[in-house]
Amino acid sequence: MTTLRGLPLLIGLLGAAPAGALPVLSEVFYDAVGSDDGLGFVEIYGAPGTPLDGLTVEGINGSDGEVTVSLPLSGAIPADGLYVLADQDAAGGSSVAGADHLLNFDFQNGPDSIVLREGDAVLDAVGYGVFGEGEFFAGEGSAAPDPPAGSSIARRFADLDSGDNAADFLVLDAPTPGSAPLSGIPEPSSGLLLTLGLLGLARVGRRPPGAA
Repeated sequence: MTTLRGLPLLIGLLGAAPAGALPVLSEVFYDAVGSDDGLGFVEIYGAPGTPLDGLTVEGINGSDGEVTVSLPLSGAIPADGLYVLADQDAAGGSSVAGADHLLNFDFQNGPDSIVLREGDAVLDAVGYGVFGEGEFFAGEGSAAPDPPAGSSIARRFADLDSGDNAADFLVLDAPTPGSAPLSGIPEPSSGLLLTLGLLGLARVGRRPPGAA
């Protein structure tokens, strides 16, 4: 007999959409111990070769929703799928190893948000910290934590986006620019989707014991 007991769990896993088709924010480090100069970074995950020209990363003030910083991206997602935008220090360099692009920026500590945008379209967003009544949350779902100085926030899996920052992001004691775990959950094949559809129809059509 075919059992459907595991079907909700399987559907739940498939519901966390793979992020490979669209660039997403995968890790953010904005609060170093001591000076932040040349240490902050934003890591973006996407399909290798995806062009980034025309995209911007924005900082959104949690108190009033104003844009605090707007960073134009350039180039493309490298072969490993991870693009690192790093803060440029006063000398024109950066302490972020393997950075793909340098710009001068300093994101605020939480509660604040960071948004990846293409024109007027928001591609991804993460809000972090505890947002009080009247404060402006520009992330997805519920806010990610606001980590202590020296720690970053990063996706549990760089290629999965459930649409809820609290579920997707965790605190990393040691930031990892240019390195991130992937889920290993493949996109569902057409055969699997057909099977799930047939099982769903079978479940709907099954009558409970004693039904007329």
